[in-house]
Amino acid sequence: MDSEEDDKQKLQKMIKYREMTIDDLGKVFHLGEKVFKVQKAPNSYRTWDEYDVIEFFQNDLEFCIIAEFKNDIIGFVLGTTVSKNNSAWKYGHLVWLGVHPDFQRMGVAEKLFLKFKTLMLKDGVRMLIVDTDAENLAALHFFRKHGFGNPQQHIYLTMNIDNERNRLKKKENGKNH
Repeated sequence: MDSEEDDKQKLQKMIKYREMTIDDLGKVFHLGEKVFKVQKAPNSYRTWDEYDVIEFFQNDLEFCIIAEFKNDIIGFVLGTTVSKNNSAWKYGHLVWLGVHPDFQRMGVAEKLFLKFKTLMLKDGVRMLIVDTDAENLAALHFFRKHGFGNPQQHIYLTMNIDNERNRLKKKENGKNH
């Protein structure tokens, strides 16, 4: 084994995985800002924001796992479960999986995912769901490698109605004068 591989294994042993705490909220949010950039998907129905992190922490804490290296958060996974009326199935939804760029391709995402999947199994989940941009080839490769398949295409259409809002405001202002 070469020294680069030895260094990688030593580093991996120093990474700790644990449930997120309230003190981690800000760090997780700021790491997400580095990983999930709005410029890549400005019209996405779901973009990274502090409210998402807080909501997962408050409602699904058991599915919020972080990876920590020397007291720095270097990765996280946030997810939830969904139960539907008249269905015996319980679904798990992996919503966010992020790793600091300096620690990508070192097995951090894989360990986070495997811990998440174990929690889902213990919670009675029968099917895991994940979604990603069709052009995010790294994510697609990662999820396929971990057994995800049966991709379903879903198209989101957007409409910027800001111009119409401005037109209506002008029209209203004209009536009020």
